[in-house]
Amino acid sequence: MAKHHPDLIMCRKQPGICVICDFYVRPCTLVRVCDECNYGSFQGRCVICGGVGISDAYYCKECTQQEKDRDGCPKIVNLGSAKTNLFYERKKYGFKKR
Repeated sequence: MAKHHPDLIMCRKQPGICVICDFYVRPCTLVRVCDECNYGSFQGRCVICGGVGISDAYYCKECTQQEKDRDGCPKIVNLGSAKTNLFYERKKYGFKKR
């Protein structure tokens, strides 16, 4: 199993939200990120949008109780939903891929 770091940082765009469910309520457990996602230019970056990080990331109380904090690295968990959201945002605003 990969070694995890407790120093995951969130950016100014996403302060205080749960990494899994995007709620702003009851931050509970500090997020840990794997070595591959926190290496090189990704170090100190927001796990959701890739911006410069300023604050620590937390899981909310509900996600901790449902043990979603044990699913693995949150960057890998959120990658599929981020690509899906990008597809629908492009479709919504009419942006086309080059």
